Amino acid sequence: MTDPVVGLVLEGRYRLEERVARGGMSTVYSATDLRLHKTVAVKVMAEHLAHDPTFVDRFTREARAAAMLSHPNVVGVSDQGSDQGLVFLVMELVRGRTLRDLLTARGRLTVAEAFAVLEPVLSGLTAAHRAGIVHRDIKPENVLIGVDGVVKVADFGLARAVVGTGQTSQTGGVLIGTVAYLSPEQLERGRADARSDIYAAGIVLYEMLTGHPPYGGDTPLAVAYQHVHHDVPAPSAEVPGLPWAVDELVARGTRRDPAGRPIDAGAFLAELADVRKDVGIEPVPVPTGRSTAGPGTLRPTNRPTRPRHPSNPGTAVLGAQRGGRTTAMPGMGAGPTTDVQGRRPGIDRARPGVPQHIRRRRARFAVAVVVLLAITIGAIGWWMGSGRWTDVPALVGKSREAAVDLLQDAGLDPKPVVEEWSETVAAGTVISTDPVAGREAIRGTDVRVVVSKGPERYTVPAELVGRPADEVEAELQETVPVQVTRSDVYDNDVDAGLVTGFDPAPGSALQRDQVVTMLVSKGHAPVGVPDVTGQSPEQAVANLEALGFSVERADDGRSADVDKGEVMAIEPAPGREAPYRSTVTIQVSAGVPLVTVPDVVGMNEAEATAALEAVGLQVESTRFFGNRVFRQSVSPGETVEQGSKITILLTFG
Repeated sequence: MTDPVVGLVLEGRYRLEERVARGGMSTVYSATDLRLHKTVAVKVMAEHLAHDPTFVDRFTREARAAAMLSHPNVVGVSDQGSDQGLVFLVMELVRGRTLRDLLTARGRLTVAEAFAVLEPVLSGLTAAHRAGIVHRDIKPENVLIGVDGVVKVADFGLARAVVGTGQTSQTGGVLIGTVAYLSPEQLERGRADARSDIYAAGIVLYEMLTGHPPYGGDTPLAVAYQHVHHDVPAPSAEVPGLPWAVDELVARGTRRDPAGRPIDAGAFLAELADVRKDVGIEPVPVPTGRSTAGPGTLRPTNRPTRPRHPSNPGTAVLGAQRGGRTTAMPGMGAGPTTDVQGRRPGIDRARPGVPQHIRRRRARFAVAVVVLLAITIGAIGWWMGSGRWTDVPALVGKSREAAVDLLQDAGLDPKPVVEEWSETVAAGTVISTDPVAGREAIRGTDVRVVVSKGPERYTVPAELVGRPADEVEAELQETVPVQVTRSDVYDNDVDAGLVTGFDPAPGSALQRDQVVTMLVSKGHAPVGVPDVTGQSPEQAVANLEALGFSVERADDGRSADVDKGEVMAIEPAPGREAPYRSTVTIQVSAGVPLVTVPDVVGMNEAEATAALEAVGLQVESTRFFGNRVFRQSVSPGETVEQGSKITILLTFG
């Protein structure tokens, strides 16, 4: 039947040329990009999913996340859109086959070949993990090996959308094929991170080395139980002679406790490189499964050492039959399990002559299978109805740890967890969620949780004290969101221009944009000049220098109040303030002042006495029968010390 979609041009750009593969959840077409004139792959979502708004929204969001990746070992995603009722994704078209095809034909790979495949897988996952993207569905169906030997990982982000919808009823292989590689935390809590991808990569490594996954069972539940409760066995138990270091590498990647695994793909890749070096495993080309017999021929070597159980999850083929072989397109639901030639395995019917008790046992087994199938169908129906929906729990006011536990118990992912400042909510407590509490959400939905970091507070480092003010101010403006003002203060212990402290003090809790005063030293405070008059010069100098002054001595002067040889004056004057380390000048008394003796000859006694006393001289009178000065003991005009005695002789005049 002709596919009605073939020939359509989506968004006026992508012409669908040929259906490449078809599954329960999507169909892949080769298409021509009419704008760039190149061949691409267009994955069209199944019609029954295209009407589910939740699935379409997640498909779009996850496709955008995958498009952020640009790595040679990741299938590139270039566009996504919706047109003519079709929701589609445009990807790089890889010519080749899947790792599942290779393992189906080869059975198992050598250690060198397994490493050659796993190294580029981990390289692509490393780019994803560092971009914050978790694959969630690493398995051989999602590892593409090109005809040129380039290994690419497919369906980044889409694995999560597929799991989120719970659309597993279209084929019995999707759930089984997924369970075979799911980590214990995904099976128990629906929780996945980069270490979950490491677990799946470890299972893929085990399968490449042995030819089958570590666990098989009649039901997905049986397989899941073994993942949760058993450690992955050593590959050398299946393939004797494998190096013990390879066993250890598988064990480290598949530890049931996520904390025991490498933290991400980059760490696992580094461990693989160490094992390669320690064991001496030489690099080999990536096995493409092709030989000289032709492009479609696989060389059947290294078959598994034990037959695979028919219900083993490792036998699920996610893809569609085409041209007598499987064209595997990752991320699609599986069709019926087929052999390499595309034939459905024959039914094991009872042969004539089988004993009655064996027929009864087979009948009981058939009844058990029917009952189990009915239970499975009922569970799927429940999941497709109300089972895949859950309510967002009330988390506001809960601690971060309690909120994460409640979300995981509800089947939701606490991602991302964002921290914000809050003046009212204690640190570590949930402020809000998106979606809000009580809203219905599909299990596996990301819930944005906002957790309080507590009040927004900052501190000024104490080590800024003592540094140049301009340097400190520039550093504060770059590192601490506060308003800085400057105040100059005297500080006897800090040189001028250096920071002497802050107000509030360093280490105090500060709010954003709070005003902080930076105290800048003006140097030593001014010093009061002491009164050293009457002291000896030596004593005065010692007292002044003790206060930080430099002392100079002026020419000696004379003073009627200060004895000869003592300080009679100081500049600046006593009691005034002078800058620290400034110069103070002292003057020492050379005795009382000198005065000029006036001429009092001819004056009467009263006039002469008044004139001499006016210049500070003492007067003594000698009388000879008169009252006029006839003679004075010191000649007029001579200089004598103030207070000297002058004798006047009085006679008749």
